[in-house]
Amino acid sequence: MKIFAISDLHLSGTCDKPMDVFGAGWENHFEKIKADWQKKVSEEDIVLICGDISWGLTLSEGLFDLNSLSPLKGRKVFIRGNHDYWWNGITKLRDSAPDATFYFLQNDCVKFGNIIICGSRGWTCPGSTDYTARDEKLYRREAERFSLCFKQVNKVKEEGDRVIALIHYPPFSLKTPATLFTRMFEENGVEKVVFGHIHGENFFPLRTVSGGIEYVLTSCDKVGFSLQRIL
Repeated sequence: MKIFAISDLHLSGTCDKPMDVFGAGWENHFEKIKADWQKKVSEEDIVLICGDISWGLTLSEGLFDLNSLSPLKGRKVFIRGNHDYWWNGITKLRDSAPDATFYFLQNDCVKFGNIIICGSRGWTCPGSTDYTARDEKLYRREAERFSLCFKQVNKVKEEGDRVIALIHYPPFSLKTPATLFTRMFEENGVEKVVFGHIHGENFFPLRTVSGGIEYVLTSCDKVGFSLQRIL
C-alpha cells in the first residue's frame, strides 16, 4: 500500500472559474493530475487531498466535481479547504459520497491497517503575512478541532501504528516555526503532515523536517500537478 497526496484541485465542473487565469501552467490542469494519478496509483493505495477541492457553492455542485474523481484508482481521503463552501454538514456529505473509496475527515480520523490519518482545515498561523489580531480566535478554534482529532486517534491507535495529519493551511509560518498545531503534532506522535493552500510565487519549502516530523506541501501547482509520495 502506497500513500500519495495532492491538494488544491480547484475543480470547476459547474462553475465558471477557469484556473488558467492564474498562469499558463494551470491550463488543463485536471487532465495533467489525472494522467499522473493513473500512472502511479493502484486500487489498494491511498490518495490524500488536502482541501480546496471544488469551487462549487452547494453540495450538489461539489458532488459533481467529486464524481470526476470516482473513476480514479485508490482510496481517497479529503479534508475541507477555505474555498470548499459546498462542504456543509459532514453526515450529509458522507451519505452522498460517490462510492466507498471516498473518506471525508472532519475533526476525526480513519485507519487503514497500521496507518491512521486525521485532519482538519486549520487556519493561518502567527507570523504569516496575512495573520492579524482578528485571526487569533479562529487560529485557536482550529487548534481545538485538532485536539478533537487526536482524541479519536488515541482511541484507535495501537502499538506500531503510524499517524499522518492533514491540514489545509500551512501549520507554521517561516517566521514562527512553532505553533499550536506543530506542538500537537509532536505531542501526538505524528510522523508526516500534509498541507496545501500556498500557490504561485509565494515561497514555502516543499518538504521540511521539524521536531522529527516531515511536513509536505502538496498544492498542485507547486508540485507540477503531480501526486507526491508520502509513504
